[in-house]
Amino acid sequence: MSTKRIGIAIWIVAFAGCLIGSLNLGTRTTFGLFQTDILRDLAITPSDFGLAIAVQNLMWGIATPFMGAIADKFGSMRMIILGALLYAVGLYVMGTADSLFAFNVGAGFLIGIGMGGVGFGVVLGAVGRRVPAEHRSLALGIASAGGSFGQFYMAPVGQALLETYGWTGALTALAVIMLIAVPLAFLLARQPLAADAAPVAARQGKTPDISLGEALGEAYRHLGFNLLTLGFFVCGFQVAFITVHFPKYLELLHIDLRIAALALSLIGLCNIVGTFACGALGGRFPKKWVLAWLYFLRSLCIIALLAAPKTELNILLFAGAMGLLWLGTVPLTSGLVAHMFGVRYLSMLFGITFLSHQIGSFLGVWLGGYLYQTTGSYDWVWYGSIALGFAAAALHIPIPEKRPTAATA
Repeated sequence: MSTKRIGIAIWIVAFAGCLIGSLNLGTRTTFGLFQTDILRDLAITPSDFGLAIAVQNLMWGIATPFMGAIADKFGSMRMIILGALLYAVGLYVMGTADSLFAFNVGAGFLIGIGMGGVGFGVVLGAVGRRVPAEHRSLALGIASAGGSFGQFYMAPVGQALLETYGWTGALTALAVIMLIAVPLAFLLARQPLAADAAPVAARQGKTPDISLGEALGEAYRHLGFNLLTLGFFVCGFQVAFITVHFPKYLELLHIDLRIAALALSLIGLCNIVGTFACGALGGRFPKKWVLAWLYFLRSLCIIALLAAPKTELNILLFAGAMGLLWLGTVPLTSGLVAHMFGVRYLSMLFGITFLSHQIGSFLGVWLGGYLYQTTGSYDWVWYGSIALGFAAAALHIPIPEKRPTAATA
């Protein structure tokens, strides 16, 4: 294949992954906008709502390594299509729910499992296997920025749908929009594999020919993989809490819901820049140091939010600053996994780190609802986020960025 055609294929792969990611995370970020209406119409508590979204995050995390392992063996297209269909069905069930049980089935289980198919584990694995190593970090950054791009355009779309059709009609419309991921999966799967991901490369000594079990064993014995997995827990805690509970937090401050939608959109807009930049920085500097600074700066942003006057301008400044740091963890974390273990089992191995991320998401969402219901405030969750951010920064410093023996050709 000519250099020009390879370049075109790289951009096709990166942007197909970006758009799939935008549908996944963009749709998910709208759920907080529906919370007040859902609580009223279903007569459920903030804790009930928070638990359903927490289960969604947990199911997303549990499903990701399994779907990633299947995608590694049989191809990513099938998993992305399955995930998109489950996600769409879950949105419809969530939007037509007339009881807490039905709401949990749709919002918690179906959407959560669907996210495993269209989420970072499968999509970034597909992108990583189709982009040469020298361009991989940047391509992963572009694909990861899809979540931010989705948050930028889906937050106002979700707000407009909510005002026009109510929460039931809005979620049904979002279910239809999610099906756009199906043709994108075909487009992504049609692109050729990179040299170090093709099965023949192993026989030519270009990439390690190790089994699934050997890859898992090397990962769990590798200090860097374990520290990376612990650090990713913090990312999930912080991001999920803000995504779901920030609109309610602003409501308690008597700030209009439109500002909440604008803040979520601004987080997405700024993180298009931030995630792209983190992917580029990860190609030039040690990824562990970029990650450490990212978590450290997140904690400083939260401290500034709590200390500053709660004006609309300060809320938007916080959203912009946090947006620059929002999903930059994803290309850096997946890039470190690919650097340490190669791309053959990238979907599965990144899926394991992502399970830790989603356990953090579960706790962030659930604790947010529980502590608000019991104390009437989100302060303790904010304090916990600050402490966890500093801890995550410290965890990344000793990560050894080297491949274990069995993962080296």
